[in-house]
Amino acid sequence: MLGARGMSSLTQSSSRKLIGIALILLLIVLWSALVAAMARFVGHWPVLVQALFYLVMGLIWIVPLKPLVRWMQTGRFRDGSAPPR
Repeated sequence: MLGARGMSSLTQSSSRKLIGIALILLLIVLWSALVAAMARFVGHWPVLVQALFYLVMGLIWIVPLKPLVRWMQTGRFRDGSAPPR
């Protein structure tokens, strides 16, 4: 059985994951709205430049996911394994 401490930790972890999922979905919606808003300008560019633009924009939104997923799992945004200065 879980003690009071274990249950509290489990509840915190669950709420972090719920908040993290909501933030990921919000990030996807906002990022796709930004890219869609830029489509009217990008549509006038040469096809290869458009393809490069959409490739980069399709990958860039992943950058903030690493610290967010780390926070969901551990409660910290930074990796604790880095040596102190």
